[in-house]
Amino acid sequence: MTDTTKRGSLAVGVISDTHGLLRPSAVAALDGSDVILHAGDVGGQDILDALGEIAPVHAVRGNTDRGPWAELLPRTEIVSLQGAQIYMVHDVEDLDLDPAAADFDMVVYGHSHRPDVTTREGVVYFNPGAAGHRRFNLPVTVGRVPVTPSGMGDPEIVHIEAAS
Repeated sequence: MTDTTKRGSLAVGVISDTHGLLRPSAVAALDGSDVILHAGDVGGQDILDALGEIAPVHAVRGNTDRGPWAELLPRTEIVSLQGAQIYMVHDVEDLDLDPAAADFDMVVYGHSHRPDVTTREGVVYFNPGAAGHRRFNLPVTVGRVPVTPSGMGDPEIVHIEAAS
């Protein structure tokens, strides 16, 4: 488990499914983040390095992440931000626990390329969508969520410019 603490509120950037493409519009949307969560299908260490220039990055391995760099990424990760417990996994179908019973506040995931915010049994399930190559007619998006010592704010889906 990783614990990231800071006084006041945290701006948390959430990104997934870059597949080796980090758009300038995604970088701009994540600028100002205090921490970035990448929900897998990263596409290369260079993506994580570029995101790391913005803020510390927590990333999980997606189903297309291969090679020595990807083997260093966990399949799941627990991140604690201002006391909020976040469980990260690439594909929500691969959950290996009951997030509500385990007292998680949020599950961050990707894989489907479909942005979504749903609450089940008091747990927010947040898929920021895909920030890499456009798939079908789905939007190109990232996410943001504010976290304060008193709790998590509402996650936001941010539509980004797809031309780049």
